[in-house]
Amino acid sequence: MRKFARITSVCALLLFATLASAQQVDLFAGGNTLFSTSNDTASLRYLPPPERGGVYPSAGFDRIYKNGFGYSGEFTFRYKQAFYNDYQKYRPVLYDFNAVLAPRFNPFPARISKRTSTIFMAGVGGQTVLYYNPYGNCIYQSGCSTHLNSNHFLLHVSGGFNYRVWRNLFIRPEAHYYYIINNTNDFHSNSVLRLGASVGYTFHTD
Repeated sequence: MRKFARITSVCALLLFATLASAQQVDLFAGGNTLFSTSNDTASLRYLPPPERGGVYPSAGFDRIYKNGFGYSGEFTFRYKQAFYNDYQKYRPVLYDFNAVLAPRFNPFPARISKRTSTIFMAGVGGQTVLYYNPYGNCIYQSGCSTHLNSNHFLLHVSGGFNYRVWRNLFIRPEAHYYYIINNTNDFHSNSVLRLGASVGYTFHTD
């Protein structure tokens, strides 16, 4: 929780600086789920499980200048603890900081293009996997092993579009791809996909 508090403080400072000078600032919060591959052929029971499923609340902001470039920050975490191979509880937390491109072109039909805008992000971040009960509920002779909290560096790309539903209030369907370095120490794959949507509000400044 101390780490969450530090991340929140940093995000708050960036946000205050952003509001002071930005052309456009979006604040948003949403819900997501994770997708990743699993090993369906191995006979061993305690192979690393896939990092997928669950409800992941998310929150973040982006700052976009008149030229369409900017930056953003976001974090998400699994709302309910999951079971690692059915014997130890855990919760992943992911966060990222990105360069933003909001291009001027609009691929949508003319009748809705006035309400929509696309947005792309690419950057870096980290994943913290919080493990609970380090002793687990494991019969060690059977081959399982317990885990302590782990941290991994990640690369992140994402894309989505804002649909303005009322004044400056928007909905953003979005897709995020993470390449998590050495994630196979904990899970089956380094590649994780996050799909979901956010609700946000746009602030315009001079």
